[in-house]
Amino acid sequence: MHRALYLAGVGYLAICGMLVLRHYKPDYSYIPTDPAATRYWYSRPGYDWWVQIKPRCNAVEVELAHRTSPAPTGSYAQAYSAACYALAGKIDSARAIIDRLPQGDRYKAAGMVFDIAHPIADAGDDRSAGPIMELVISYWPNHYMALYHAGMAEYALGESQLARKNLRAFLCYYHQNDSWTRNAQLTLARLGAAEAEAEAGGGVR
Repeated sequence: MHRALYLAGVGYLAICGMLVLRHYKPDYSYIPTDPAATRYWYSRPGYDWWVQIKPRCNAVEVELAHRTSPAPTGSYAQAYSAACYALAGKIDSARAIIDRLPQGDRYKAAGMVFDIAHPIADAGDDRSAGPIMELVISYWPNHYMALYHAGMAEYALGESQLARKNLRAFLCYYHQNDSWTRNAQLTLARLGAAEAEAEAGGGVR
Protein backbone atom coordinates (compact mmCIF):
# COMPACT_ATOMS: atom_id res chain seq x y z
CA MET A 1 0.00 0.00 0.00
CA HIS A 2 2.86 2.41 0.80
CA ARG A 3 4.39 1.79 -2.62
CA ALA A 4 1.02 2.38 -4.24
CA LEU A 5 0.65 5.68 -2.41
CA TYR A 6 4.16 6.73 -3.43
CA LEU A 7 3.51 5.95 -7.08
CA ALA A 8 0.16 7.70 -6.86
CA GLY A 9 1.88 10.78 -5.41
CA VAL A 10 4.26 10.91 -8.35
CA GLY A 11 1.29 10.65 -10.65
CA TYR A 12 -0.50 13.53 -8.92
CA LEU A 13 2.49 15.79 -9.45
CA ALA A 14 2.56 14.89 -13.11
CA ILE A 15 -1.08 15.83 -13.66
CA CYS A 16 -1.25 18.84 -11.36
CA GLY A 17 0.15 21.19 -13.96
CA MET A 18 -2.45 20.06 -16.46
CA LEU A 19 -5.28 20.39 -13.94
CA VAL A 20 -4.20 23.85 -12.85
CA LEU A 21 -3.93 25.06 -16.42
CA ARG A 22 -7.34 23.64 -17.19
CA HIS A 23 -8.99 25.12 -14.10
CA TYR A 24 -7.37 28.53 -14.23
CA LYS A 25 -9.16 29.84 -17.26
CA PRO A 26 -9.09 33.64 -17.68
CA ASP A 27 -12.55 34.00 -16.15
CA TYR A 28 -11.34 32.23 -12.99
CA SER A 29 -8.00 33.95 -12.53
CA TYR A 30 -9.33 36.24 -9.77
CA ILE A 31 -10.65 33.42 -7.58
CA PRO A 32 -8.72 32.96 -4.32
CA THR A 33 -7.49 29.56 -3.18
CA ASP A 34 -8.75 29.93 0.40
CA PRO A 35 -12.29 28.50 0.80
CA ALA A 36 -12.85 30.88 3.73
CA ALA A 37 -12.38 33.95 1.56
CA THR A 38 -16.11 34.67 1.16
CA ARG A 39 -17.37 34.18 4.70
CA TYR A 40 -17.67 37.92 5.27
CA TRP A 41 -20.84 37.70 3.17
CA TYR A 42 -22.83 36.00 5.90
CA SER A 43 -23.65 39.12 7.89
CA ARG A 44 -24.62 41.08 4.79
CA PRO A 45 -28.14 41.93 3.52
CA GLY A 46 -30.30 38.86 3.11
CA TYR A 47 -29.31 37.11 6.32
CA ASP A 48 -32.61 37.87 8.05
CA TRP A 49 -34.48 36.44 5.06
CA TRP A 50 -32.29 33.34 5.20
CA VAL A 51 -33.01 32.73 8.88
CA GLN A 52 -36.72 32.91 8.12
CA ILE A 53 -36.65 30.72 5.01
CA LYS A 54 -34.11 28.05 5.99
CA PRO A 55 -36.62 25.64 7.61
CA ARG A 56 -38.50 25.54 4.30
CA CYS A 57 -35.46 24.71 2.13
CA ASN A 58 -36.70 21.25 1.24
CA ALA A 59 -38.06 19.68 -1.93
CA VAL A 60 -41.69 20.03 -0.82
CA GLU A 61 -41.71 23.67 0.32
CA VAL A 62 -38.88 25.49 -1.46
CA GLU A 63 -40.86 26.72 -4.47
CA LEU A 64 -43.83 27.92 -2.43
CA ALA A 65 -41.49 29.53 0.07
CA HIS A 66 -39.82 31.56 -2.67
CA ARG A 67 -43.16 32.59 -4.16
CA THR A 68 -44.63 33.75 -0.88
CA SER A 69 -41.41 35.25 0.46
CA PRO A 70 -39.07 36.08 -2.43
CA ALA A 71 -35.40 36.63 -1.68
CA PRO A 72 -34.36 40.29 -1.56
CA THR A 73 -32.44 41.65 -4.51
CA GLY A 74 -28.69 41.83 -4.38
CA SER A 75 -25.97 39.24 -4.66
CA TYR A 76 -25.82 38.44 -0.94
CA ALA A 77 -29.48 37.54 -0.63
CA GLN A 78 -29.52 35.73 -3.97
CA ALA A 79 -26.63 33.58 -2.77
CA TYR A 80 -28.77 32.51 0.19
CA SER A 81 -31.58 31.74 -2.24
CA ALA A 82 -29.25 29.54 -4.30
CA ALA A 83 -28.19 27.74 -1.13
CA CYS A 84 -31.82 27.15 -0.21
CA TYR A 85 -32.53 25.54 -3.58
CA ALA A 86 -29.35 23.46 -3.31
CA LEU A 87 -30.37 22.14 0.10
CA ALA A 88 -33.72 21.19 -1.42
CA GLY A 89 -31.96 19.21 -4.15
CA LYS A 90 -32.98 21.73 -6.83
CA ILE A 91 -29.50 22.08 -8.31
CA ASP A 92 -30.65 23.51 -11.65
CA SER A 93 -32.57 26.26 -9.88
CA ALA A 94 -29.58 27.06 -7.69
CA ARG A 95 -27.37 27.24 -10.77
CA ALA A 96 -29.81 29.54 -12.56
CA ILE A 97 -29.73 31.97 -9.64
CA ILE A 98 -25.93 32.02 -9.52
CA ASP A 99 -25.71 32.46 -13.30
CA ARG A 100 -27.76 35.64 -13.03
CA LEU A 101 -25.26 37.22 -10.63
CA PRO A 102 -22.39 39.41 -11.81
CA GLN A 103 -19.42 37.32 -12.91
CA GLY A 104 -17.29 38.36 -9.95
CA ASP A 105 -19.95 37.37 -7.44
CA ARG A 106 -20.67 33.86 -8.72
CA TYR A 107 -17.81 32.08 -6.98
CA LYS A 108 -18.67 33.90 -3.76
CA ALA A 109 -22.24 32.65 -3.95
CA ALA A 110 -20.91 29.16 -4.60
CA GLY A 111 -18.73 29.50 -1.50
CA MET A 112 -21.79 30.31 0.56
CA VAL A 113 -23.59 27.29 -0.90
CA PHE A 114 -20.64 25.13 0.16
CA ASP A 115 -20.52 26.41 3.71
CA ILE A 116 -24.26 26.08 4.20
CA ALA A 117 -24.39 22.59 2.66
CA HIS A 118 -21.15 21.35 4.23
CA PRO A 119 -22.94 19.59 7.13
CA ILE A 120 -24.67 17.36 4.57
CA ALA A 121 -21.30 16.06 3.40
CA ASP A 122 -20.06 15.66 6.96
CA ALA A 123 -23.17 13.66 7.81
CA GLY A 124 -22.44 11.23 4.98
CA ASP A 125 -25.43 12.03 2.78
CA ASP A 126 -23.51 11.31 -0.42
CA ARG A 127 -26.45 11.46 -2.81
CA SER A 128 -27.20 15.02 -1.71
CA ALA A 129 -23.62 16.17 -1.16
CA GLY A 130 -22.16 15.07 -4.50
CA PRO A 131 -24.34 17.25 -6.78
CA ILE A 132 -24.04 20.26 -4.45
CA MET A 133 -20.25 20.00 -4.39
CA GLU A 134 -20.19 19.66 -8.18
CA LEU A 135 -22.23 22.87 -8.33
CA VAL A 136 -19.70 24.62 -6.10
CA ILE A 137 -16.63 23.58 -8.09
CA SER A 138 -18.25 24.56 -11.38
CA TYR A 139 -17.91 28.17 -10.16
CA TRP A 140 -14.96 27.79 -7.79
CA PRO A 141 -12.79 25.09 -9.41
CA ASN A 142 -9.93 25.37 -6.91
CA HIS A 143 -12.13 25.12 -3.81
CA TYR A 144 -10.21 22.21 -2.37
CA MET A 145 -12.74 21.19 0.26
CA ALA A 146 -15.55 21.05 -2.30
CA LEU A 147 -13.28 18.94 -4.50
CA TYR A 148 -12.58 16.60 -1.58
CA HIS A 149 -16.23 16.17 -0.58
CA ALA A 150 -17.34 15.79 -4.19
CA GLY A 151 -14.74 13.09 -4.79
CA MET A 152 -15.52 11.17 -1.62
CA ALA A 153 -19.27 11.30 -2.26
CA GLU A 154 -18.80 10.15 -5.84
CA TYR A 155 -16.53 7.31 -4.71
CA ALA A 156 -19.19 6.13 -2.27
CA LEU A 157 -21.77 6.17 -5.08
CA GLY A 158 -19.53 4.23 -7.47
CA GLU A 159 -18.90 7.19 -9.78
CA SER A 160 -15.24 6.30 -10.20
CA GLN A 161 -14.30 8.67 -13.00
CA LEU A 162 -15.65 11.77 -11.27
CA ALA A 163 -14.21 10.69 -7.93
CA ARG A 164 -10.77 10.22 -9.45
CA LYS A 165 -10.86 13.60 -11.21
CA ASN A 166 -11.93 15.53 -8.14
CA LEU A 167 -9.65 13.82 -5.64
CA ARG A 168 -6.64 14.32 -7.90
CA ALA A 169 -7.53 18.00 -8.19
CA PHE A 170 -7.93 18.21 -4.41
CA LEU A 171 -4.40 16.88 -3.92
CA CYS A 172 -3.09 19.45 -6.38
CA TYR A 173 -4.50 22.33 -4.37
CA TYR A 174 -4.25 21.01 -0.81
CA HIS A 175 -0.83 20.22 0.61
CA GLN A 176 -1.31 19.51 4.31
CA ASN A 177 -0.23 16.11 5.63
CA ASP A 178 -3.46 15.30 7.44
CA SER A 179 -6.40 12.93 7.39
CA TRP A 180 -8.01 14.62 4.38
CA THR A 181 -4.89 14.10 2.31
CA ARG A 182 -4.46 10.52 3.48
CA ASN A 183 -8.12 9.68 2.84
CA ALA A 184 -7.90 11.08 -0.69
CA GLN A 185 -4.69 9.16 -1.39
CA LEU A 186 -6.10 5.91 -0.04
CA THR A 187 -9.30 6.32 -2.03
CA LEU A 188 -7.37 6.94 -5.23
CA ALA A 189 -5.20 3.91 -4.50
CA ARG A 190 -8.35 1.80 -4.05
CA LEU A 191 -9.75 3.13 -7.32
CA GLY A 192 -6.52 2.29 -9.09
CA ALA A 193 -6.43 -1.20 -7.59
CA ALA A 194 -10.05 -1.84 -8.56
CA GLU A 195 -9.41 -0.65 -12.10
CA ALA A 196 -6.31 -2.85 -12.42
CA GLU A 197 -8.25 -5.84 -11.09
CA ALA A 198 -11.07 -5.23 -13.53
CA GLU A 199 -8.65 -4.99 -16.44
CA ALA A 200 -6.84 -8.16 -15.36
CA GLY A 201 -10.12 -9.98 -15.16
CA GLY A 202 -11.26 -8.70 -18.52
CA GLY A 203 -14.12 -6.74 -16.95
CA VAL A 204 -15.04 -3.09 -17.00
CA ARG A 205 -15.75 -1.21 -13.80
